[in-house]
Amino acid sequence: MTPHELVRDHTIYSCVMGSRAFGLATEDSDTDRRGVFVAPTPLHWRFEKPPTHVEGPAAEQFSWELERFCDLALRANPNILECLHSPHIERIDDIGRELLALRAAFLSREVHRTFVRYAEGQHKKLESDVRRYGAPRWKHAMHLLRLLASCRDLLRTGELVLDVGEERERLLAVKHGEFSWPEIASWMARTADEADEAALRTPLPPEPDRARVEDFLVRVRRASALQPDPHHERAEGGMGGGLVGQP
Repeated sequence: MTPHELVRDHTIYSCVMGSRAFGLATEDSDTDRRGVFVAPTPLHWRFEKPPTHVEGPAAEQFSWELERFCDLALRANPNILECLHSPHIERIDDIGRELLALRAAFLSREVHRTFVRYAEGQHKKLESDVRRYGAPRWKHAMHLLRLLASCRDLLRTGELVLDVGEERERLLAVKHGEFSWPEIASWMARTADEADEAALRTPLPPEPDRARVEDFLVRVRRASALQPDPHHERAEGGMGGGLVGQP
């Protein structure tokens, strides 16, 4: 089974991300698709394991195998957590609905560290651009401001909302270069400080509910193990139904 076949036949959840999910899309915006697939359990029994992620088959499409996706979400990876909260779902089955029902189990105070750490890395890249070219990449600056505000609001409310709402026009003005870099840097610092303050009284739990997520993953693996394994059946047919090495 090829990686693209895994995505085609075993996707449990896929959504649209990027500017279209954030409410920042314009006429020239790409459509970024992200998804989760479940590699059949028998594939994990072989020496050659199924892929943890797959790029494609469509342009701007990227998918994770369920276990890898859950692991990253439990670590409060910003991109993964945002996938669970996309307002634009394109494909979902019963397992995918169970995954979405676990959204709160992945959230914890750890988001403060991971979101801010990611933001700091992006901020350094923008500063490097300013030193080298005299200006940042405006689109990246816009998305960094959005991420910081998203982190702040998540810490304040305990809920992750992707759409920027009333901030749309102001953020698009950043993308179009209508703010100076000092103004943007000050805006970023102010929002980061607000996130730090929100972290002190956030309703989020100290840690994610790892046991609940693991229970879900084990149930999915067990259910998959009970399904027929077409690769195994073909192999048995080719050997007359016997085991290798038996008379």
